[in-house]
Amino acid sequence: MSLDNQNGPSSSDSSCMPRRAFLKKSAGAAGAIGGALAIAGLGATGGCAATGSTGLAAGASAAKSRRIGPNDRVSIGIIGCGGRGSQLMQDIRAVAQDRNAEITAVCDVWKVNLNNAAAKAKEWSGKQPWTSTRFGDILALDDVDAVVIATPDFGHTPIMIEALKAGKDVYVEKPMSMEISKANEALDLARKYERVVQVGTQRRSEGRFKAAAKEFATGVLGRLNRISAAMNVNHPRWARPYSDCKQSDVDWDAFLFNRPKRPFDPSLLRQWHFYKLCTNGLSGLWMAHYSDSVHMVTGSKYPTSAVAHGGIYVWKDGREHTDTFHALLDYPEGFLMSWGMGLGNSFGVHFHLCGTEGTMDLEKWTISDEGKVSAAKAKSRAIQAEPNESHMGNWIDCIRSRKQPNADIEYGHQHAVATIMAAAALETGRRHLYDPVKREMRPG
Repeated sequence: MSLDNQNGPSSSDSSCMPRRAFLKKSAGAAGAIGGALAIAGLGATGGCAATGSTGLAAGASAAKSRRIGPNDRVSIGIIGCGGRGSQLMQDIRAVAQDRNAEITAVCDVWKVNLNNAAAKAKEWSGKQPWTSTRFGDILALDDVDAVVIATPDFGHTPIMIEALKAGKDVYVEKPMSMEISKANEALDLARKYERVVQVGTQRRSEGRFKAAAKEFATGVLGRLNRISAAMNVNHPRWARPYSDCKQSDVDWDAFLFNRPKRPFDPSLLRQWHFYKLCTNGLSGLWMAHYSDSVHMVTGSKYPTSAVAHGGIYVWKDGREHTDTFHALLDYPEGFLMSWGMGLGNSFGVHFHLCGTEGTMDLEKWTISDEGKVSAAKAKSRAIQAEPNESHMGNWIDCIRSRKQPNADIEYGHQHAVATIMAAAALETGRRHLYDPVKREMRPG
């Protein structure tokens, strides 16, 4: 399927409505859609990072969502069809038959990703999906009930906000947000419009983490006072080849989305993890899982303060974010979380919850007396995992039931705050504080 750089569905595809008719039809649902409308509240033109957008006009009211009956198909659009988006498409496929769900629309700014995703969706369903480089086109489709957002990080919350306004349920990848103000707005909209939002912190659907939370709730560790965790690898993470990425195949305005205009740069598109324009670095890219796990197991919600340090010590390959990072987060319940990540040595991966009466190891999945003053000889037992649940399947189930999913947006807001605080502390060299009542962060 050929796609024009600034166009959505190709009029040469007999399964797609010509773009002019499509935009005319969808104008009422999405507001005044044009080739590159400003995204409400962002003051920038164009589309979306690894997705593309026309967006909703400022002040547009939320569209009413279709009521899904027990025998109705759940129609899903994919926004961002790269590595993670492709995996999430596979996750949908794995549960689609049992849950009567189908991928009916795909969106990506890079023609290679877009065509591959469309071919997969057609192979699985036998029907040609809608295609576009602009996410507003997908949000304007009345037949799309929900969207999966798997774009570079800076697109997650802005696109989710537009999807919520359009009446869609949402699966959004982590980190949920790079800005606390946007995370606040998304949470408020999800509650106002009663949307089902599942965040891609899939550990909340894993049986071992559910079991660990129940074990912790018994008080087996005594007084929790510190958590120590680290993820370490020894390779230039996210250093992808990009020689095959041609400007003629990319809707570059759509990729830049709400970022300042700049010349085409295939490295920025393919290695976006390297750049401060696109992500807040290791805290958002990886600490999000650990912060969310801590909140899940302990019941804590937000850190009170955060400090961080790091540097580019190993991989001098053009990356702007640190390859070695360490953050300390203080929680109001009375414990300190230490989290680090390094890309230059794989030794030292661990995840320990340390209390006055023992230690929980979330890498070895044990509870032991180790660290307890009165323990003559440490005893250890395994944490008995509960059954795993499909994270994607849980979301689709909740689209039907209208219940909150395992990784509800409230939990996404919590991990977003933690990771944003750590990133801000690193960037400024100052401790950052969070006020959960005002929902504001400040240096202090």
